[in-house]
Amino acid sequence: MQKKHISGFSLIELMIVVTIIGILAAIALPSYHDYVKRARFAEVIAATEPFKTAISLALQKDVPLTALKSGAHGIPQTPASTNNLANLSVVNGTITATATDTAGGYTLILTPKKDGSQWVTSGTCVNAGLCSD
Repeated sequence: MQKKHISGFSLIELMIVVTIIGILAAIALPSYHDYVKRARFAEVIAATEPFKTAISLALQKDVPLTALKSGAHGIPQTPASTNNLANLSVVNGTITATATDTAGGYTLILTPKKDGSQWVTSGTCVNAGLCSD
């Protein structure tokens, strides 16, 4: 009599594979959410760049900080909201950008130093690790 060889996976082998996949998913999912949050907030940071340049140029032309606001002295108008940028404003040379809830709702505040070549970063994004101090 000839023995039949049955090929396939045993229940234990399948359970081990499912457990390993579960552990990997538990580790990868929080990291994935962190990367998505950082990518979404990067749009908020990028939106401030034209404003930083315009404010720096205005300060080098000796325009006082109190005169620097959106739409004046070469500073762009307030941009429209996007999926990740709720609002962005310039008051007294200070840029305040707020992310939407989708991007975490964090705030980025950029304050120029004397000549606009250096900026002080503050806001809730610093504690969240989404923007540098």
